[in-house]
Amino acid sequence: MKLNAAQQDAVDTLAGPLLVLAGAGTGKTRVVTHRIARLIRNGIRPDRILAVTFTNKAAGEMLERASAMLKRRRNEPAKPEISTFHSLCVRILRRNITHLGYPAQFAIYDRGDQESVARAALREIKVANGVLRPGDLLWRISRWKTLGVSPSQAAASAATDKDHLASAAFRRYQNALRAAGAVDFDDLLLLTDELFRRFAEVHHSEAGRFDHVLVDEYQDTNAVQYRIVKALAERHRNLCVVGDDDQSIYGWRGAEVRHILRFKRDWPEAKVVRLETNYRSTREILDWANRLIAFNRLRHEKTLRAVTDGEPPRVLQLQSETEEAQTVVEEIASRIRNGTRRPRDFAILCRTNEQPRAFETELRRADVPYVLLGGMSFFDRKEVRDVLAYLKLLANPRDEVSLLRIVNTPARGLGPALVRRLLDAAVSQAKSLWELLPHAERHVALTPAARAGICGLHTLLADFGRRAKKEPPARLARELIAELGYYDELARQYPNPEEQQARWASVEEIVNAIGAYERRAKQPLLSGFLRDVALSGVDEDRKKESKLKRDAVVLMTLHAAKGLEFPEVYMVGMEEGLLPHHRAAAEGGTGVDEERRLCYVGVTRAQSRLTLSLALTRLKWGKPRPTHPSRFLYELAGQADNPAYAAAMAGG
Repeated sequence: MKLNAAQQDAVDTLAGPLLVLAGAGTGKTRVVTHRIARLIRNGIRPDRILAVTFTNKAAGEMLERASAMLKRRRNEPAKPEISTFHSLCVRILRRNITHLGYPAQFAIYDRGDQESVARAALREIKVANGVLRPGDLLWRISRWKTLGVSPSQAAASAATDKDHLASAAFRRYQNALRAAGAVDFDDLLLLTDELFRRFAEVHHSEAGRFDHVLVDEYQDTNAVQYRIVKALAERHRNLCVVGDDDQSIYGWRGAEVRHILRFKRDWPEAKVVRLETNYRSTREILDWANRLIAFNRLRHEKTLRAVTDGEPPRVLQLQSETEEAQTVVEEIASRIRNGTRRPRDFAILCRTNEQPRAFETELRRADVPYVLLGGMSFFDRKEVRDVLAYLKLLANPRDEVSLLRIVNTPARGLGPALVRRLLDAAVSQAKSLWELLPHAERHVALTPAARAGICGLHTLLADFGRRAKKEPPARLARELIAELGYYDELARQYPNPEEQQARWASVEEIVNAIGAYERRAKQPLLSGFLRDVALSGVDEDRKKESKLKRDAVVLMTLHAAKGLEFPEVYMVGMEEGLLPHHRAAAEGGTGVDEERRLCYVGVTRAQSRLTLSLALTRLKWGKPRPTHPSRFLYELAGQADNPAYAAAMAGG
């Protein structure tokens, strides 16, 4: 399909700052990939082009499309650098992090590792789990880091007892990471930003790698990402950002819509191109979407135009959440039975994580296949985490979280009480646990079994660690797992043969994943595989993609639906308190604006048929309570002059 006039304008503008306002369904990815190809055809070396986005899926799709458009010549330089923010920062840190006192082969802690460190930090300051849970502490720490708040600044600004406890735990959490030669996902961005600010030579060297920078989904950047982009592009000023302020829905995790709103102020010479032709939804659906989003005052003016017509959206009012689920599922089941649609053509979009329960019940009862996006990741399984902990220790023996995980797996006589004494001894000696192990008997009494266990573990990790720097990682992993006798360990832990085999299959899948990494990497080493694994935890792309390929109804939250499209969409729970959520409604202003953008994202997922539903009563503590229609229903349908609209905005 040919580019339309606005798309062509964006592709042809190759120099200077450029803001591409890409409305929902307007062909954003086509523009980005065509623009990369045009730059290369115009003589820009591919490896002088950097394109940054937020998910591995988007980065892979961009690279694949751009490569397909360019027939690779034998002597052509390397491909464009297309990656996520986190992957970009890992590469920068691998080259430069020693300036900040970290080892070049630093560990990247995932969510499970972070919770272990957070739990230890809370235990150290004697905070009970009921007062501050590890997950709550990590949420606060992530918010502080996103805002650039250090532990000392967090302590200085603490206003409540819980704030003081959290800031004290934050300091210990960060000290533990540094002692282990480890970083978390927020640190990947923060430390890159710190390098650019403190070390001019690092900033100049990294910025000098590129002549053109493109940023996808610019409306989702947080303050640190914004500074990194600016640092990389301020010299040559060839910065193209693509995004849609109307789809900025991640304020709760630090995204700041003002970055895209003030782009012209930051880059005064910038050109602005608006993509407004929507190739996804019908005119009737877009009429509702345009009416809704116009109620947000702080936005770039744009109006989506459709290329197809269809039926108007519907609103269903049901008596209860049970009747809502039954009605929606009955309609879907009927259309599948009569051959009008396949299961994968439907999406049921909810505002909260609790709403899907009633729909799951009805989908199972109607025998309609469905997938719920969420649940346990492959990398959260115990046996997978065990094997990965061993592999991480080969790359970085100072990784204390991993060492504590496997120190007695398989059993080697090192019970919890002995491990605690070893940790106390390590703290008193100002050493890491790894450094203490060879001399453990000088500090704690050991049984013969414990002595043999420590000696065997240290020798095993040291030997395999040396091999990890040069040997193929898949062979190394196979031999390590065999040396550990891990299959026998699974047999000991899980007597049920079926569970044994299922868990062993997960272990085999790790080796398969390493083998796949070996085939695509130029210089495959264990450290590279571990980096890829850590970064795959930033989003759930692969798992999400796998589920979306099934012929099944998709049940998901509105946040998870961004970037997707379906022939038929049911947006359920269109009630005050759910959408807009009661917390945002209490905030007013920007909180309601973001909820309206979230509603807009849901509406624009629908290609040909949109149904909005609400329950007139909803259970609360087991009793039915009356609800009020969402104010967004009145805005969508052009009924903002209805007295019920004012009542909804006033809380019913």
